[in-house]
Amino acid sequence: MLSVMMTVFWSEGASARSLPDFTELVEENSSAVVNISTTTAPTGGGAGIQGLPFNERQLEQLPEFFQDFFRGQQSPFGGPGNAQPRRSMGSGFIVSSDGYVLTNNHVVEGADEIIVRLNDRRELPARLVGTDPRSDMAVLKIDDGDDLPVVKIGRSRDLKVGEWVFAIGSPFGFDYTVTAGIVSALGRSLPSENYVPFIQTDVAINPGNSGGPLFNLDGDVVGINSQIYTRSGGFMGVSFAIPIDDAMSVFRQLRDKGTVSRGWLGVLIQEVNRDLAESFGLKRPRGALVAEVMEGSPAEAAGLQSGDIVLEYDGEDVQLSSDLPPMVGRTPIGETARLTILRGGEEMTIGVEIGQLPEQGGVQQSAPSSNNGGTSAAPLGLTVKSLPAELAESLGVEGGVVVADVARGPALDAGIRPRDVITEINREKVASVDDFRDVVASLPDDRAVSVRVVRQGRAIYLVMKP
Repeated sequence: MLSVMMTVFWSEGASARSLPDFTELVEENSSAVVNISTTTAPTGGGAGIQGLPFNERQLEQLPEFFQDFFRGQQSPFGGPGNAQPRRSMGSGFIVSSDGYVLTNNHVVEGADEIIVRLNDRRELPARLVGTDPRSDMAVLKIDDGDDLPVVKIGRSRDLKVGEWVFAIGSPFGFDYTVTAGIVSALGRSLPSENYVPFIQTDVAINPGNSGGPLFNLDGDVVGINSQIYTRSGGFMGVSFAIPIDDAMSVFRQLRDKGTVSRGWLGVLIQEVNRDLAESFGLKRPRGALVAEVMEGSPAEAAGLQSGDIVLEYDGEDVQLSSDLPPMVGRTPIGETARLTILRGGEEMTIGVEIGQLPEQGGVQQSAPSSNNGGTSAAPLGLTVKSLPAELAESLGVEGGVVVADVARGPALDAGIRPRDVITEINREKVASVDDFRDVVASLPDDRAVSVRVVRQGRAIYLVMKP
């Protein structure tokens, strides 16, 4: 019995000794982490919520003191204050001794005054050098400080899933709070940020941590804490940081020229799932499927086509479609990138001269007008009609058929809906109703096939099992 107890005691002690000790790391780096407070002049409407993004319903679940603080509409000590300036807070860190500070764009967006508070309680005014909403980054400059403490910049590309990381910030205004955890995933793509391959961690991040540094166990900054996944307005176990490699590229461009330029390929892509992989002849799901090539884009000039699957970009494997945008975004404008693609079941390599990412524009949408000449493909449950010339022109397609009705069957199961425009089935072009009949008649009955549709101005590939 005694030996068993000693074994258990030793195991617990060994486990405890293996845990990292953050005390020295925190002492070494806290001086370069700053609290950022902003003031925005009141407007006619209600003030928004600064810090990590969450909505009014989620805000109401916080204690009353913090509701008042983040709304900035009422003094936390009582009494209405709707005419008061809106105040918010966040975190940041100093990257140069002459006073450059990195933080999130949403921390300082719209601010009329920015105050940076250091660990030694100094409060210094800062000016906004530049912002990049696409990566949610902002660069500030402290002009009154000399020989300021700085963080050490690490390399986020060396991070591994499972390694320890820690954050220093000001959640809910509690300055220099330290939280720790592990890297739970890398290269996360979020719907709002296609050009940032986020670091996912389980480090506790809350409102006020935004813009603060994420450190590794060498005491190097490897990320900027930016977003959380939440249903309550607070931390729920998943947080996201901007990789420092990407952040420093943005910093240098904002510091030197005030704007950020990113590479542009000019394609709309989608994920390759198991069924699409089967229909395109891939042994396993991988790559980025080109659903649409934009007119006048570098991709069009290079000869990329819808239905191509990008497998490699400049020698780097493209496992997920979300891998491709950051690769293209960090490529210098005018440089030629080598793409390995799958087309018609065969791999080939093409060169694309990367352009500059333009500002986002709207997509013209047009509803198909009524048209005679319907046809029914009974085995699929589809009724289609000829594509009107004016609709084809507005969508930028050279041919296709309009789905008039979808009955129960493979087409409905695949997600095809009325008003979709079908331009391709099983990698065969469908330019007319006659083409549609011929292609459907020759479909295999032993495997899934791809269907390219244009829906509300955007192309997408679906998988149908006849």
